[in-house]
Amino acid sequence: MAPQRSAVTIAYEALATDDDGRVCKDISDEACRQRPQNFLRHAVSLGLSKAADGLSDPKLVLSWLMTHLGAPATLIGLLVPIREAGALLPQLFTAARIRAMAQRKWAWAAAAIGQGIGAAIILVAGLTLQGAAAGGVILAGLAVLALSRSVASVAYKDVLGKTVDKGERGTVTGVAATWSSMLVIGFALILILFSEMRAGLVLGALGLAAGAWVLAGLVFAGLAEDKGAQSGGANGWEAAIGNLRYLREDPQLTRFIVTRGLLTSIALAPPYLVLLASSAGGAALAGLGALVLASALAGLLSSYVWGRLADRSSRRVLIWTGLSGAGALILTLIFAALGLAESFWAMPLALFGVMIAHQGVRLGRSTYLVDMAPRDLRAVYTAIANTLIGVILLASGVFGALASLAGAGTTLALFALMAAAAAWVARGLKEVSDG
Repeated sequence: MAPQRSAVTIAYEALATDDDGRVCKDISDEACRQRPQNFLRHAVSLGLSKAADGLSDPKLVLSWLMTHLGAPATLIGLLVPIREAGALLPQLFTAARIRAMAQRKWAWAAAAIGQGIGAAIILVAGLTLQGAAAGGVILAGLAVLALSRSVASVAYKDVLGKTVDKGERGTVTGVAATWSSMLVIGFALILILFSEMRAGLVLGALGLAAGAWVLAGLVFAGLAEDKGAQSGGANGWEAAIGNLRYLREDPQLTRFIVTRGLLTSIALAPPYLVLLASSAGGAALAGLGALVLASALAGLLSSYVWGRLADRSSRRVLIWTGLSGAGALILTLIFAALGLAESFWAMPLALFGVMIAHQGVRLGRSTYLVDMAPRDLRAVYTAIANTLIGVILLASGVFGALASLAGAGTTLALFALMAAAAAWVARGLKEVSDG
């Protein structure tokens, strides 16, 4: 008589494996024995974090909240730069400290709780302050959130590589993105149906986000993680500059960063798409709920598929997302040229296509980096890539501002060229997946 399988094992096999009894390829024997519970802990904790991201999205939710509270436009304009730069730029300087930890799950767990604290600060500002004071405190809370996220980002890929086997890493991130997107879709629908209560709903969502991050940290802390190498634990400028030598020593890392840098065009495009719709008199994208819904639906319908494809070939996913992103942006320009930008369906459809490509970029780049990096250098490679992408995003913000002088259509055309170029550069990446 076969031994009775636990609910955890059944859920894991339903979500992750194509066959029973698969031999682990890239993790220790102990991690292999714990892979069902580790897989589900990743899916739950990362999903909670992604749901909290959607509930507190700076581009949509926080910008609306600051406008509602009467914060100056200059402060509202700092939301995305603080969020992106704060999450990416510090990583080159924190990687060595995280590397000195034998079990890096504690770094991610603490960072998740830190993000919860940042969201709580934003909530308090929304409840008690108005005007510039509210804007300043919200930016301070966002800075706490972003800095905590920078630690989580460095630690996560290393822990993922130690606790989830090659061939399942894209799947687990896809599962997390899929179920978290369902929660955010529910939030978007509530915003649409109860638009007169939007302020209270946004504040309630911030409270839920804070709690979700704290719970994510507690779940993640329960991972069965082997102790790892702790050498190279120096910190500061010397360690940061020293880590840059890997760009010279590993040309694939450099090519990956160039590919990812060009793919930032897809992430930067949505505001210009909204601007193009607004300039044409379209109202389809005007509501906060509609924006959140388009983004969440894209995540729900594509994340699991992108994750499974990334496990087969994350290199091909990077190529496909570059091409699909360029195609969606070109479709946007065609709609505008045909005078369809003000219709109720054209620009939402284009935004949906862009966000599907963006989901693929996020899953493809994460899976490729984990599979490509040497086991003991995953945290360092992640920090190098994320720090340089942070610099590129800052530069792209200036570039986008300059390009916007020529019009949203010109800017989107430029982004389409960048996305297509990313697909071409990605063709030169080595195949690192086993699919």
